[in-house]
Amino acid sequence: MTADITTPSFAQDTATPHDFVPMKWGSNPHVQTLLPRFVRRKALFEPVWQRIDTPDGDFLDLAWTEAPEHAQGKPLVVLFHGLAGCFYSPYANGLMKAFKDKGWLCVLMHFRGCSGLINKQPRSYHSGETSDARFFLEHINQHFQGVPRVAVGVSLGGNMLVRYLAEFKHDPLIKAGCVISAPLDLLSCSNRIQQGFSKVYQAYLLRSMNRALVNKLQRHPEIGHWKSGEKIQISSVYEFDKTVTAPLHQFQSAEDYYQQCSGLGVLHDIATPLKVIHAKDDPFMTDAVIPTTPLPNNIEYHLTENGGHVGFVSGTPQAPEFWLEKEVPRWLALHLT
Repeated sequence: MTADITTPSFAQDTATPHDFVPMKWGSNPHVQTLLPRFVRRKALFEPVWQRIDTPDGDFLDLAWTEAPEHAQGKPLVVLFHGLAGCFYSPYANGLMKAFKDKGWLCVLMHFRGCSGLINKQPRSYHSGETSDARFFLEHINQHFQGVPRVAVGVSLGGNMLVRYLAEFKHDPLIKAGCVISAPLDLLSCSNRIQQGFSKVYQAYLLRSMNRALVNKLQRHPEIGHWKSGEKIQISSVYEFDKTVTAPLHQFQSAEDYYQQCSGLGVLHDIATPLKVIHAKDDPFMTDAVIPTTPLPNNIEYHLTENGGHVGFVSGTPQAPEFWLEKEVPRWLALHLT
């Protein structure tokens, strides 16, 4: 199957996107989703680390493709990772290496608690938490004046970027954005990941999320209802959002969090050029994340039949290729001049 970009409702850019053709014998959505972790067991390069302090007395850890002070003047790509992700997630360092090879500077902002170190404040991150992204982009704007800047958001980071672009419609501090495999309808995604083989992904994410929660409770025991030494047994993403995410960030319930933070309903509020990449067979999601009404002309919706969740692996089993690392830089180049 090739990419479906012919739907009249969806705006398109003037260049012809490279069609995504899944790897031969590898079109299964679970193969697409899991393959990158087996193909890339090690990071493609080691980043330059930087820490910046936040206004509330906390910190954000940044991973750069090179020392930023030596890269003044280069086009800049900002990357926001997915749930429980980090620089060492295969998609993250793969995309960053692709941007680096284009001669661009790239930086990944780790959401709070995702760099491997416990943050100072009780608050964490979630699909609609835009204040850290805003602070970070203001920091970038201050230190890289006159440099063209774009942003990429993957999975949770993609939904967050959609919310950010709608919230800061009139002054986004970036020229364009691209979101990949974004859970734009959070409730349906929370339900979907509890079904069938997708439970495997949920279990994987929860191991990391529960581990991070245990570490945070050591510093901030007041954020949970667990007694000291009690084993935490959260068995679903929904339960985590109900017992941790919602109360920690002043939502009334998990459903309230999902309703307030889903990106689907605010796409029409975005004025910045935006490309949305989504696979119909994403095992984390249902068709509820796909827009059903015409989108504004500044948004290109690139829907593919195959690709899984942040997979999009083409080529052959002997020589796999990562389509996102070609298509995303191709589209961003249109806006980095």
